Amino acid sequence: MSRRAHVIRRAEVMPDAKYQSLTVSKLINKVMNRGKKCTAENIVYGALDIMGKQGTKDPVTDMELAIRNITPQLKVKSRRVGGATYQVPVEVPPQVGMSLALRWLIDAAKSRSGKTMAEKLSAELSDAAKGQGSAAKKREDTHKMAEANRAFAHYRW
Repeated sequence: MSRRAHVIRRAEVMPDAKYQSLTVSKLINKVMNRGKKCTAENIVYGALDIMGKQGTKDPVTDMELAIRNITPQLKVKSRRVGGATYQVPVEVPPQVGMSLALRWLIDAAKSRSGKTMAEKLSAELSDAAKGQGSAAKKREDTHKMAEANRAFAHYRW
């Protein structure tokens, strides 16, 4: 029997005030640090405004496209079998994939060189929408690792 506790999912997040989008609301919650939601909203809305000024018709659809481009389909999990540890490729559930994509996006934006977090986030979102940038590279690396360890897929349980 499994020793891990079952995860109890909380209620779905509410859509954000400006764009009425659940994805924007999730991004705001991931950007939020130490409970400062107003600051996180200013960062995300500022990034979307910058994307809108760069010629994008609808920055929210571009943001959703960027998140779709960096959402992983596969990842590797360590499994211990007979004294050896194998990296076993497993499929990523949609909620986990979305969480990973948002985390990678924010980490890539933080590590970018730029002036403000809003500018860095907008640049990373623009790159991710094109399939470039650090977050997209992270997804490709994850998929390559899963593909390389495909021989151990029979250890999945």
